[in-house]
Amino acid sequence: MAEEQEVAAIPLAEERVSVTKREVETGRVRVQVSVGAREVAVPVELRHDEVEVERVPINKAVSQLPSVRLEGATTIIPVVEEVVVVEKRLVLVEEIHVRRKSVPEVQQIPVLLRSEQVSIDRSGSADQVGEAVGSVSSGGGE
Repeated sequence: MAEEQEVAAIPLAEERVSVTKREVETGRVRVQVSVGAREVAVPVELRHDEVEVERVPINKAVSQLPSVRLEGATTIIPVVEEVVVVEKRLVLVEEIHVRRKSVPEVQQIPVLLRSEQVSIDRSGSADQVGEAVGSVSSGGGE
């Protein structure tokens, strides 16, 4: 018969590590935003037109109806009438001179302006607050 050999079993051991993380609150930051409103008077220059009408007597006979004309800022509108004479002729009785001038006027217009103010309340040490701000901005915050 064959000789039997003895086999020795040597157990092997191995260490394994398990790493876990947990979040720790090191401080808090509270940010409050409030909206304030104030009314401000804003100077605005507005313009309006004023019309000056001047009647200028002419009393001159004309052979045809004169047309409305513009001389600078003055619009001249002829006014004619028929006068009975041995013959009928047009007589330019007068012209109406209309001048337009633009008049500036300053008015105070109320305008509502809004502004935001921020209040930050921090608790915890200075180092911890810096870490807490980082976690608030990256984690969605409160």
